[in-house]
Amino acid sequence: MSEMVKPVADILKAPAPHMVGDAFRVHNFFPGGYKIKMSPFFLLDYNAKINFSARNEPRGVGVHPHRGFETVTIVYKGALAHHDSAGNSGKIYPGDVQWMTAASGILHKEYHEQEFSNTGGDFQIVQLWVNLPAKYKMIKPKYQGLQHSAIPTLTLADGASNVEVIAGEFQGVKGAASTFSPMEVYNLKLKAGASLQLNLPANYNTGLLVVEGNIKINQSSDAQQDQFVHFKNEGTEITVEAIQDSVILLLSGEPIQEPIASYGPFLMNRPEEIQQALADYNEGKFGYLEE
Repeated sequence: MSEMVKPVADILKAPAPHMVGDAFRVHNFFPGGYKIKMSPFFLLDYNAKINFSARNEPRGVGVHPHRGFETVTIVYKGALAHHDSAGNSGKIYPGDVQWMTAASGILHKEYHEQEFSNTGGDFQIVQLWVNLPAKYKMIKPKYQGLQHSAIPTLTLADGASNVEVIAGEFQGVKGAASTFSPMEVYNLKLKAGASLQLNLPANYNTGLLVVEGNIKINQSSDAQQDQFVHFKNEGTEITVEAIQDSVILLLSGEPIQEPIASYGPFLMNRPEEIQQALADYNEGKFGYLEE
């Protein structure tokens, strides 16, 4: 293998699922399922495709706090509604991305969008927790609602495959989301037989989630739907070939070399900052949001 190739460290099967509220049946790849280095990405919850029955009252997760990081929700099937204590709200549909910077503290809730709940159907999403460097953990919260039509897309040579650049930059195409540390987040949508070469810094923590299909990595390693490919921090080149029509989420980022203190929905640097977050939440400093 060429020294330029970024080798596969492991191909990880989806851990056993658990429910988050009554709306999300998720496989937690990290930090719970596997102890892998993926900073600045702290958590990956993957709601593999599941069919929800119709109901009038939307399933969801009630009001809860966050501080010190960002939540990124990517919808592949189904639809969600979001509300937070900073006054942001929105509906996200297949291809849309919701990028919420909790930072100094926010309350939010997420539910199946009402029309989707009324009809039921297939539901498939990814939620990431993206750590913030210490100097940004206490800034004012913000919200980026990225519609699919606004996400820059590069069409590949076959004319049918493409790369949606959510964050970072791919072959001169800059991503839709602004970030607080260097990272690359793409949806790779490859038709059967299409191949793609990615070039990423050797020190970046890198992984691929196979959302749909079947792929071959670096001409040697096969990965199936609902598996996560974790790479070594070596080399810069990754080759992805689609054996079937495939959708792959790329996550790659520069590690944040700072201590981590985490507790529930808080992600800080020191234990005393967690205690302060709890105190601030209990004192109502995260704002108000109706259940």
